[in-house]
Amino acid sequence: MGDAISTGSGTASVERFRRLAESELGRLYALARRLVGDDAEDVVQETLLRAYRGFSQLADDGAVRDWLTAILVNCCHDLWRAQGRRVETVELEKADEFSLFRKIADEDPFPYSDSVHLDFLQQFGGEDVRAVLASLPELYRVPLVLVHMAGYHVKEVAFMLEVPLGTMLARLHRGRKLFERELWSYAERNGLLKEGARA
Repeated sequence: MGDAISTGSGTASVERFRRLAESELGRLYALARRLVGDDAEDVVQETLLRAYRGFSQLADDGAVRDWLTAILVNCCHDLWRAQGRRVETVELEKADEFSLFRKIADEDPFPYSDSVHLDFLQQFGGEDVRAVLASLPELYRVPLVLVHMAGYHVKEVAFMLEVPLGTMLARLHRGRKLFERELWSYAERNGLLKEGARA
């Protein structure tokens, strides 16, 4: 990346890019980890290269966060295409019917608890949540990460991903349901449905 920056069209422009990129680097890497896992470093590097090449398009420094995020998302899509990954199909009817709240109440995994839902959620660490997210198809994972973890508004994500707002709302709804279902399955597989499992 250093070599690419040193060939810029002017010292002021290079320094401006470096300053803006460095201010966003940690956030971009965290976002990439949630979207592509172990390929995050490569995706961030490609994002910065593309951003540098198109830096003249950024008129307002205040827009750098959204601009770099859009480039990152495109880089993720390109990676998935290069890996030959297809959009995964899921049984949406079953996902839509699933309710984590109802499932916890019915199964009652912590029978002596006065706050069974909270006790269930407290079994999960950051790595657990990342693993569950990684198991979701990209079609649903990307909007969930951008809205619920990166803090973008649904309209912004719809614009970024170039899909109608209604489609984005449907993907978010289904993504949340799939996440809930996978969270329960993950807890079952990893022995988290026992009182004090993570004590």
